[in-house]
Amino acid sequence: MPAKIRLTRHGKKHQAYYHIVVADGRAPRDGKYIEVIGNYNPNTNPATIVLDNDKAVDWLQKGAQPTDTVRAILGYKGVLLKSHLKRGIAKGLLTQEEADAKLQNWLDAKQIKIDDKKKRLAGETEKEMTARHTAESKKREAIAEAVVKKNTPPPVEEAPAAPVAEAEATPEAEAAPAAPAAEAAPDASPAE
Repeated sequence: MPAKIRLTRHGKKHQAYYHIVVADGRAPRDGKYIEVIGNYNPNTNPATIVLDNDKAVDWLQKGAQPTDTVRAILGYKGVLLKSHLKRGIAKGLLTQEEADAKLQNWLDAKQIKIDDKKKRLAGETEKEMTARHTAESKKREAIAEAVVKKNTPPPVEEAPAAPVAEAEATPEAEAAPAAPAAEAAPDASPAE
């Protein structure tokens, strides 16, 4: 069975990281391996990949078959392109300088994409943090207003004070209606 280029799991639960290894196809996932050619940490954004490109190309040239995930990683790092260009050089379709120029152009374009993604993620993180900060400050203000409402005594009611003022202002007015009531009382007794 040919050699496989695959991942071996390390790390703790929910914090896995992987070694990229060359192993016999019959060996278990985390079992015996031939050589470690890199590391892969999917917990970061973008994922952190450390890979020895020359060793990976060498193993691909020897016939090692990558798993699907490792094939994606090798494509991301340009190893598959480098292997393809090496075959073109061996067939005489390209010169070494042309292959190196093509590979360097591809790597530069890929690095620009990665840098743009990092900048975009940093900008999104900054926007998210400012949004959280403003929401938190609004909550704090609302809580502070509630505390102020709770701790301030209720305003003194002026409604009971107003009738007292009217009574003091109109003692003559109360006396005047009392007189007609007194007059009405004598009328009521003769009518009986």
